[in-house]
Amino acid sequence: MNFHIDSIRSDEYPAIAALIHDSLVNWYESRLGQGARFGDRADPFLIFPEVYETLDPGEGIVARDAHTGELLGVCFVHPRETHHAVGIVATSSLAGGRGVARALMEETLRRAAAARKPTRLVSSLLNLDSYSLYTKLGFVPQSIFQDLLLTIPPDGLGIPAPPNIDSIRPARPDEAARLADFEASLQSLRRERDYRFFLENAVGNWKVWVSEAADGSIKGVLVVSLNPAMQMLGPGATTDEETALAMVWQALDELRGSTYVLLVPASASTLVSTLYRWGARNIELHVSQVHGESPAGSGIVFPTFLPESA
Repeated sequence: MNFHIDSIRSDEYPAIAALIHDSLVNWYESRLGQGARFGDRADPFLIFPEVYETLDPGEGIVARDAHTGELLGVCFVHPRETHHAVGIVATSSLAGGRGVARALMEETLRRAAAARKPTRLVSSLLNLDSYSLYTKLGFVPQSIFQDLLLTIPPDGLGIPAPPNIDSIRPARPDEAARLADFEASLQSLRRERDYRFFLENAVGNWKVWVSEAADGSIKGVLVVSLNPAMQMLGPGATTDEETALAMVWQALDELRGSTYVLLVPASASTLVSTLYRWGARNIELHVSQVHGESPAGSGIVFPTFLPESA
């Protein structure tokens, strides 16, 4: 192997942003003719190393050329209480055929195995190269998600608010543990660090919404990225589709005049069909995959790409 696996250095964030941009543009342009969707500048992709390395210092890994030290690939890893999550995995367009992505994933799986925890990720179903790599490594597909893009008119969606909208409020700064417990009750996955990161709002720009029942119990949580480089709703989890619709409407109503992406479980037919009526359109498909034990989940979940929530 003419490269080695190493930790990310703080002085190479611009190089990592350039690598991620190069990887996405090259793959989507060569396979789908859609490279332009990622723009012509790498600067917006600085958000990935900045957020990931703040959230999980020292956990990100890179592949370096053994002779030149050039970055050939990057993988962000998130150890959590119940599992290890894998963030974006990207390889240089010049590193094709060298086994860089496989080596990065094998190191990731080695770390999870040492911690005796499963590894989880969300991958594109359009990118059969990565999908095939993950399944060859032993990942098992779970839920399919539709990537829905919505453009919110400047004067709002123009539809009445769904039921239970009055139950939604901004999360309080001290609620990270409570939100993590709620998600764990639905999905058996716990990641308090992520919620603490969103609520502290020190890197990036986030807003967290909570839906409460009449008795004060939580029915849903939804994070919104307000960073212009990552306009997504999520991560989020709700007990049911009705709560999910109310939370999405609340978030979108405060995002008037912008365009956002939301990953929605394909099995949530009422949620999906309603979002279509609101003007959403499909732009991609993703699938959650697990290496190791996979407890059954309930409710509605909204994955996201920053930070990756699997």
